[in-house]
Amino acid sequence: MKIALIGATGMAGARIRDEALKRGHKVTGIARHTDTLPKHENLKIVQLDAGDVSKLTEVLHGHDVVILAVKYNKTDAEQIFGAIRKAGIKRIAVVGGAGSLEVAPGKFLVDDPSMPAAAIPQSKANAKMLEMLKSIKDLEWIYISPSANFFDGDARGNVRFGKDQLLKDEEGKSSISTGDYAIAMLDEIENPKHLRERFTVGY
Repeated sequence: MKIALIGATGMAGARIRDEALKRGHKVTGIARHTDTLPKHENLKIVQLDAGDVSKLTEVLHGHDVVILAVKYNKTDAEQIFGAIRKAGIKRIAVVGGAGSLEVAPGKFLVDDPSMPAAAIPQSKANAKMLEMLKSIKDLEWIYISPSANFFDGDARGNVRFGKDQLLKDEEGKSSISTGDYAIAMLDEIENPKHLRERFTVGY
């Protein structure tokens, strides 16, 4: 499979990139700064600002799916979707946020007092991205929310899946590593089960 990964150097993007390469996929890693990207026979490195629609469209041509792993409060999603459509790609996988998950009926994590103030702008942008996706009918999208504590770490397995409610373990903790998140992302891309849906992963 040919995968275009926008945000290939970020915390989640890097793990998704490596998981995709490990599975034998051909990956185009797109980022503003590409110095940290590894050399790999199946990795094509493209230094590009995703806001450059014409260049992005050119780069995306011929891919099977686009993975978005960027900060949505600093990215114009409409422009990226425009480039995806112009490139003739139908499938998009979005690295989402946990803020829009319910912690109680009608109450969301982004509004919880435990949410750090610095994380709120990005969390609200993630939620806005999800609402935007829900209105899109011409793309086959998925949006995967991590748990509240989304940390960089290797996969350890025993992952649980949910839909719109925040997942917590027996101790009341909500967490998922980037390694396990990346596995969930690639599993879904390879064997789609959540067409035009959001789901969440956690321990």
